[in-house]
Amino acid sequence: MIKNIAVLAVKMRDLFYSEQFINRLILFFSLLILTILLSSRYFLFHTIIDENDISRINVIASKKVEVEDTDKTQAKKRYESLKVKPVLRPIQDNVNITMRAELGEMLNRVKQIRELDINNSEKRKKIIDLFEIKEQNYFINLAADYLYMSSEDAFSRLATNSLGVLNHVLKKGVTEAELLENKDEIIDKYIDNSLFKTQRIAISFLVKKVLEPNMEEDKIATEIAVQKVISEVKPVMVTYEKGDMVASVGEKVKETQKKALKKLGYNVNRLDVIGITGILSLVGLCLFTTVYYLKNFENRFLKTPYPGLIAMLAIIISIFTVMLPEDVSPYVVPIPAIAMLLTIFTSSRAALLVTMLILAMLGVSLQYSLEYIFVFMLGAIIAIFTSSSVNYYRRMDMVRAGFDVGLIQMFVVLVMFLLQNNTENLDLGLMVMKMLMGFGNGLLSGIIALGTLPLIESSFKIITPYGLAELADHNQALLRRLQFEAPGTYHHSLMVSNLCEAAAESIGASPIMARVAAFYHDIGKLKRPLFFIENQSYFGIENPHEKLNSRLSKMVITAHPKDGVELAKEYGLPPVIHQFIIQHHGNSLVTYFYKQALENEGAENILEEQFRYNGPKPSSKEAAILMLADSVESAVRSLKTPEQEEVDEMIDKIIREKLVDGQLSESPMTQKDLKTVSSVFKRSLRGMQHRRVKYHEDILEELNKKNLNGIKQAQMQNEIENKVIKLKEGMEIQESKAEE
Repeated sequence: MIKNIAVLAVKMRDLFYSEQFINRLILFFSLLILTILLSSRYFLFHTIIDENDISRINVIASKKVEVEDTDKTQAKKRYESLKVKPVLRPIQDNVNITMRAELGEMLNRVKQIRELDINNSEKRKKIIDLFEIKEQNYFINLAADYLYMSSEDAFSRLATNSLGVLNHVLKKGVTEAELLENKDEIIDKYIDNSLFKTQRIAISFLVKKVLEPNMEEDKIATEIAVQKVISEVKPVMVTYEKGDMVASVGEKVKETQKKALKKLGYNVNRLDVIGITGILSLVGLCLFTTVYYLKNFENRFLKTPYPGLIAMLAIIISIFTVMLPEDVSPYVVPIPAIAMLLTIFTSSRAALLVTMLILAMLGVSLQYSLEYIFVFMLGAIIAIFTSSSVNYYRRMDMVRAGFDVGLIQMFVVLVMFLLQNNTENLDLGLMVMKMLMGFGNGLLSGIIALGTLPLIESSFKIITPYGLAELADHNQALLRRLQFEAPGTYHHSLMVSNLCEAAAESIGASPIMARVAAFYHDIGKLKRPLFFIENQSYFGIENPHEKLNSRLSKMVITAHPKDGVELAKEYGLPPVIHQFIIQHHGNSLVTYFYKQALENEGAENILEEQFRYNGPKPSSKEAAILMLADSVESAVRSLKTPEQEEVDEMIDKIIREKLVDGQLSESPMTQKDLKTVSSVFKRSLRGMQHRRVKYHEDILEELNKKNLNGIKQAQMQNEIENKVIKLKEGMEIQESKAEE
């Protein structure tokens, strides 16, 4: 029973500390906190209006405020738009020519009826039928009688007058709506009043018979004219002077009063359960999108501590935005700073997605206008582009990136302002102020990102290129110790760092990461510096391994990666550097002591596994490059007369041996990468390995150094002998424990 409880407790402990459980916890609290924050603007602050829009208190203006009366402005716009006359355009298909031809045909047919040898009543009937009027009245009879009874001269004048009236109507233009509304008035307006009534009636009937619309409304041009008129309407403003009553107890608060109350710092919005549910859904959707993207495309950022960092940045910017007074412009919100920080600590693509989702949450929940969202969106994109290409050795480049973001935001503000205003309504003072705020926002974002970088690095233990640039400073405590206590190792590390940086850059790995890792990869040798040959030759002492057996020597040599990790933790180096220290030898064979053991103890008493390093194999391109560069530099340095052909053969041999031994099996290095790295090593070492003429001054200086170091050599030799004795005693104790 007790055993089962203990097992259950261990499982619960493992579950509680598991990365998946922590990420779910972060996701849950992020959802809860962000929902509360984005809703707090509506239900945590004092509301002076009840659910029926009735004021609960008397509100007196504490300062002069000017707000737009939207209802009156809209009414004024509607009134002005109704005054706009439709823009007309001619109907195609030669309608004017057709109507003139029809009028001529009509007059010809009347003339033919006049010439018929029939009685007058039949002539009247034929003319009335010609007009296709079913119901006869006094006026049509009067017009018909004049048409068949008038003289030839009178009829000729009638025809001329009819054509003139038609031409006048067509020249003025007439639409279908006008004809339907009052056709008679349109025609009568152009008939000569000096004519007899019967003549005017006859002309009216003739023209009315053939008249059709020759103009139509151009809806697009009319809409443009309407919009032009609307855009010229100035907003109707309501001004509340200091001391004016804005709202009284029990008064129904109108929209104009609400705007004034907002400018005075009061909260007039309400959010019910449905609204809070909407914000919860919005935040949940944004978080789900982020997790889905990271899980499927950049899974490394789902590992600790990246989810916590992303959640923290989202919560901090939300707190800042929510606490911002409503009368303060949103341009003070440093959205580009969030984009810069996310780019530095994660990746450009992840930063773009997360920043856009944060902007969506804030914009929708806090009802930001399209202007602010668009400006911040482009500003964030430029921030990501600029911060991903800065020189990390120059911190002011981050401020310069903020300067670039400010310029872009200033230009976008100008564009948005010009699109939303016309020449008459253009407020140059307001435009310049907004442009300056957009520029200041970008510049301030760069400064904020630069200032918060060290805090985030130390809090989340995430190393950035800026942190790596600091670690590359040779005044760092560990590098100073390495320089004075193990100068041979220090020089070796410098040479390896140059090889690593060049190789990493050639295959698209991180040059600064490879360089810094090379500086620290051998810091474990600080515990026993004189047991490593590069330091022995520097101090001019005998090799202490000559007094040790092969197994003990192997233990001393293979302990330096583990010792290095312990030193790295002691001096607060970031975990990523620990990985390079422990992986830079992988589980390679310590060949020299393995062969020595074979000679001394015989092959039947030796296992190859006993003479291998205990570290994991390199898991990144940079770690694999470090392993190869470390081996190549040491091997080439061991050559007595390094000719170029011999150096090239040595490099190819080492890379081939590491590949065959499986040391690169867990790294993403490809055959193409190895070929490129090999050529870079050869080119770099060609510059490092050069012959130098030995001057007499150099010889004298060396002799003086040897004399000065004579005493030191004796002291070091005694120190080594003491350490050898201690190592032997430690080895005997370990062997006795193993036998027991």
